[in-house]
Amino acid sequence: MKSISIVIPAYNEEANVARTVKKVSKTAHSLGIDHEIILVNDGSTDRTGDFARSLLLCIPHFWLEEHIPNRGYGGALKAGFASAAREWVAFIPADGQFDFAELKLLMERMDEADIICGYRKDRQDNFIRKLNGWGWNTLVRLLFGRLSWDIDCGFKLFRREILSHVILESDGVMVDTEFLAGAKARGYRIAEVSVTHLPRKAGDATGADLKVILTAFRDLILFHLRLSRELRQMRQVWSQKAELVS
Repeated sequence: MKSISIVIPAYNEEANVARTVKKVSKTAHSLGIDHEIILVNDGSTDRTGDFARSLLLCIPHFWLEEHIPNRGYGGALKAGFASAAREWVAFIPADGQFDFAELKLLMERMDEADIICGYRKDRQDNFIRKLNGWGWNTLVRLLFGRLSWDIDCGFKLFRREILSHVILESDGVMVDTEFLAGAKARGYRIAEVSVTHLPRKAGDATGADLKVILTAFRDLILFHLRLSRELRQMRQVWSQKAELVS
């Protein structure tokens, strides 16, 4: 039986959160997964927290973490990851734009990869968000090489042990790049699976906010410098070990 912690970050998703959690729970049970569901209510100012707390009474293996104030997408994911106790970790947003039943597609690649990334085969976002996504993916490839076709797709599955070796610092949307680039640099295998992307039915997306974008670029530059420093240190350690062996 597969053992998976499922992390769901949520910010002002009162219209979507209950439906998403129930779908996740139903899927996990139908797939026979030893699981836990961790919803992180990231400082929501609507009734997301109220609806989430009501689910504690009816959804098995469901846990709730709440932040006040809002920490950001990366901050919410890091909190969920820190609470995860299963061998694998999956994460999916609370906005209802992914079909969690497609987790089985990601699970089919578990024997050949340490991280399985979904990528949106027909992205259901407006032109500006698609353009921002293309520009961001292009910039990340220039800095770190190929990590994933759709770096910021919010549907991923990975071995929890990776978190012991990859340090995540970003509280913003840069967290996906930080995670994938850090894992690749340490030799972890990455696979990709196309997943369905659904139109948002309720609530508002925040990824195109100018402050969010500027913060992401700042975090990207800082991370590039940090990873370069870490890789130099790793090479020095490997060189010293090679000298001792010889």
